Amino acid sequence: MRPRVVHLDHTAVRGGAELALLRLLNAQPDWAASVLLPAKEGAGVFDQLPSDVPLMFAGVRQPSGGSGSSPLRLAELGARLAAQAAAVRWHRAVRGSDIVVANSTRSAAYGALAVRGSRKPFVVHLRDLVERESLGAFGHRLMTDLVLPRADGVIANSRTTLESARPFLRRGAVAVSIPSASGIHPVAAVRPHVGPLRVGMLARIDPWKGQRELLEAFALAFRDGDAQLDLAGGAPFAHDGFAESLRARADELGLGARVLLPGHVDDTATRIAGWDIAVQYSTRAEPLGQNVLQYLAAGTAAIVADEGGPVEWVQDGRNGVRVPPRSIPQLADALRTLGGDAALRARLADAGKHTPGLMDDTAVARAHADAYGETLARTRRSAAGAGATPVLA
Repeated sequence: MRPRVVHLDHTAVRGGAELALLRLLNAQPDWAASVLLPAKEGAGVFDQLPSDVPLMFAGVRQPSGGSGSSPLRLAELGARLAAQAAAVRWHRAVRGSDIVVANSTRSAAYGALAVRGSRKPFVVHLRDLVERESLGAFGHRLMTDLVLPRADGVIANSRTTLESARPFLRRGAVAVSIPSASGIHPVAAVRPHVGPLRVGMLARIDPWKGQRELLEAFALAFRDGDAQLDLAGGAPFAHDGFAESLRARADELGLGARVLLPGHVDDTATRIAGWDIAVQYSTRAEPLGQNVLQYLAAGTAAIVADEGGPVEWVQDGRNGVRVPPRSIPQLADALRTLGGDAALRARLADAGKHTPGLMDDTAVARAHADAYGETLARTRRSAAGAGATPVLA
């Protein structure tokens, strides 16, 4: 019998975690899945779930933000987490599940509260580094004092992310690194491009994702000529103002129509395949960067910041270029070098699509099934040794 897995998420916005979960559940996973969102949320990104995956709502709305907020805002956030935890704990899908999986940091917080004091198997999907810079002081404390010590299993999106969590895991917890479901698929050959040089970044529009830094570096490298910059991605979590500031800055730099901000892109593979250079340049260490996997699999020459999860995938000068983080001049130098050397771009692009370890969504789903199975088996062995059956008390 397939295990019954209820996936918790705090939002239906098209964020990276939500898109990855959608891809995972569309990959015909070997478990009976359901998704539980807070109340007053529309289906959003999850309107494309398979017909056999129930989408349910319960609890209270979980607005974005909060990690660096005022005491009053933190008190409100705490109240929302407590209310959501109560709604999750007694929801029929949770009570009838074999495993509860938290897909986001916020849902991990109320999920851990919901299963506290029970023996319900609880798995946390870690997509952020367990650091104060990434989670904020309040979020970091919740993760290290509440969430990770309670987790029966942790699935991290990179080894870097997993190592940041290890000091806080309890003994016996399943701990594995599995790349996020990124919608990648093999590319037959690297395509020769015609027309202007095209540089792109695929990431949600957010100050820490590095669009401003790439824009400034692009202006240094290609102020003259017809090279184009494509900043593809939506602006969820109230970052529309930042998107407008990017457009204004492009005009100030005299780039105008050479800089595109098309918003959210559904067909990411086709978009990336149309670029000559693809860039990841987050302003703090990136846990993984699904875009890095997508760049490599698409056969597009990649530039990444030399820190965090991306360095697990990109070998400098072999299948991409690594640039010191937070250095606009050095990023500009790398863009200029790659932009002027078509043969180098082709060599890196070809090596990129042969990067060892790239997994399509079906393979990612199989790895998740193994992790869930091992978590369930360990929990049952532990419960049997204690003379009890794992239930939600």
